[in-house]
Amino acid sequence: MNFDDITYKINGCVMKVHNTLGNGFQEVIYQRCLAIELERAGLNFVREQDHPIFYDEIVVGSRRADFVVEDTVIVELKALINLENVHLAQAKNYVVAYDKPIGLLINFGAQSLQFKKVFNSKIS
Repeated sequence: MNFDDITYKINGCVMKVHNTLGNGFQEVIYQRCLAIELERAGLNFVREQDHPIFYDEIVVGSRRADFVVEDTVIVELKALINLENVHLAQAKNYVVAYDKPIGLLINFGAQSLQFKKVFNSKIS
């Protein structure tokens, strides 16, 4: 399955969750519901996978992306009134830190569902 197929399936799952719940819930509720939909869609995923963060080849901490789907796509969820540049930067950093080619930043908190696709500039 290629990136477009994977992201298309993820987006379908996200839209199902949003159409069912709407906005106004905490992020963890959307995360749990999205896990159900990803499983129903037959996508392999890991929730909140710990990943070390390196500085000059030294581990300085760790982060957890909400989902790693098909060992290829990072999915970061938000439940905010509006996405800001800091959230986009976080999603981009996760894609690079996890060494994955693509990521999706999804916001359930706005009136309309918000999607942002981010790419790892270090992977051609």
